[in-house]
Amino acid sequence: MTGHRIFRTAFASVYPLYVQKAERKGRSKDEVDRIICWLTGYDAAGLRQQIERGSDFETFFAQAPAMNAKAALIKGVVCGVRVEEVEDPLMRNIRYLDKLVDELAKGKAMDKILRQ
Repeated sequence: MTGHRIFRTAFASVYPLYVQKAERKGRSKDEVDRIICWLTGYDAAGLRQQIERGSDFETFFAQAPAMNAKAALIKGVVCGVRVEEVEDPLMRNIRYLDKLVDELAKGKAMDKILRQ
């Protein structure tokens, strides 16, 4: 398999970092879960199952019920990379998730984060 090493990284190993980042800024785990479920189409049980299985990012996104159609509205820079310009679909999805968690940690309102 080719691709970036993040593709083979367990989602469960990164998930607590998303939660910590949000909680340091006064946001909650429930808000992080809501963002992840909005983006991927997982429900709470499906998200928990992916974490318990130790699925890597590639599997996590491949098994996602349905990426949100509004994900294409996610714009901006994460780690010096403009998310809307990322060509690899899997990497773009990972960057979308990173961007949403960043927006949450920066205090953005949930309705804005969820592109409502």
